[in-house]
Amino acid sequence: MAKVLKTKDKILNAAERLFAEQGFEHTSLRQITSIADVNLASVNYHFGSKKALIQAVMERYHAAFMPALDAGLVALQAQGFNTTEDVLNCFVEPLLNLDRLNPNGTSIYLSLLGHAYSEIQGHLRRFTMHHFGHVIQRVLACIQQANPQLSAATIFWRLHFTLGATVFVQVSGQALSEIAEADFDERADAKDIISKLIPFLAAGIAAPVNGNPDLSSTLAQG
Repeated sequence: MAKVLKTKDKILNAAERLFAEQGFEHTSLRQITSIADVNLASVNYHFGSKKALIQAVMERYHAAFMPALDAGLVALQAQGFNTTEDVLNCFVEPLLNLDRLNPNGTSIYLSLLGHAYSEIQGHLRRFTMHHFGHVIQRVLACIQQANPQLSAATIFWRLHFTLGATVFVQVSGQALSEIAEADFDERADAKDIISKLIPFLAAGIAAPVNGNPDLSSTLAQG
């Protein structure tokens, strides 16, 4: 039994590394088996398909991140009124704690999320919503509570813009830190960067809707 578990973990670890570095579409099962030092039959035996392997890689992180995020959001809701920044702060500790799962867990998870959206992995979205949809819905409810003037469609776009900015900062974090130190004599670690990022993201989510009035604002005025 120990040998079976070891083989499965080797496949997961290799897939996780390659998916984070190259994306899902550009990573082949042959590359994964080469890094894991297993044969293709092992992948088929443990996972059955590449899609199932992708889901298993994401589930390791979702299983650690989502319950912790949900607990923070539940506590926030119990306090009553909250701001957008309060909601986003609920993400910080669960994200940083992923480094306990893997020394680079936070960066890997954000990279995987970025690839999941940029490559339109529809099966992964369905998998996530099936197992953790209640957490996603709580996030949306909290953001809506903090921004009753925004329509669901506006929140949808802004949360995806937020994800894009977060993934960019994760990918460019080391370079940004080096530039800040060289140009401003400012040293910034991961926590410092997150503390700078959250107010920016919160302001973007809560910004007034320009051009076409937001539907909910129009209804409220009527």
